[in-house]
Amino acid sequence: MIKLLKDDRFTVTTGKGFKLHKFDPDFSIDFVSKESAGELMQEHIQRIAALQEKLYAADNHSILMIFQARDAAGKDSTIKHVMSGINPTGCQIVSFKAPSSHELDHDFLWRTSVHLPERGRIGIFNRSYYEEVLVTKVHPEFILNQRLPGVNSPDDIDKKFWQKRYESIRNHEKHLAENGYVILKFFLNVSKKEQKKRFLERIVEPDKHWKFSYGDLKERGFWNEYQSAYEDMIEETADTHSPWFIIPSDKKWFAQLAVARILLETLESLDLKYPTLSNEEQALLKKAKEELESEED
Repeated sequence: MIKLLKDDRFTVTTGKGFKLHKFDPDFSIDFVSKESAGELMQEHIQRIAALQEKLYAADNHSILMIFQARDAAGKDSTIKHVMSGINPTGCQIVSFKAPSSHELDHDFLWRTSVHLPERGRIGIFNRSYYEEVLVTKVHPEFILNQRLPGVNSPDDIDKKFWQKRYESIRNHEKHLAENGYVILKFFLNVSKKEQKKRFLERIVEPDKHWKFSYGDLKERGFWNEYQSAYEDMIEETADTHSPWFIIPSDKKWFAQLAVARILLETLESLDLKYPTLSNEEQALLKKAKEELESEED
């Protein structure tokens, strides 16, 4: 069985010296095609579904999966395929767009905090509070919309400002981990060449027109700036209780398999069990069985 979770090529638990160029977006281990990985993917989906039921029944852990990536890296399709076997009752997905005026009236962690999954559930953030050290770092003028004290122009947003944001995120995730959350952070690593190919597909193929936004193309012009912001983000926030997984994403099918494997191994590591009934509850169960069996049809 291929091991992805403990593979240093994917997992970052300490960000010191992190550089994205060390991670190949086209890497796919021993698999050479989508078909060769398909059977293993289906096996993972089935096992995830069975373990998710135990997670829901046990009601003592929450899984928080955070997906960050450049445009067209495959976040939506990865979430769709990996979670395809999950009972919707035990899962919740939130996609975060540009913050509303109501959200801007709160601290930058507020809008995601209100969507944290309950115990026993898997929560998925399609983008997250990490946008607050990504898009806002590339476009610091966006910070002005938050009307923060002492921040009146982009010149007020210095290195110390970003360090405080990273610190807030680290403290937030530490608090979550200490209260039963298992945090899995995925960066879907797509190459500039592959992004161009996917953008062109969205433009050329009519059934994909709805996926394309000219704004995405404008952001592509800031490729190097985002590269630096992603590296800083991972370097500052990777930890053992909230690791980053750098997922090769030029091949969507491999990215999906890698995320599925990591989720599966995480669920297996929790040693999940169905709740054990007390003696009193077992007696009531026996009584209920006797009463039902004694009923006349």
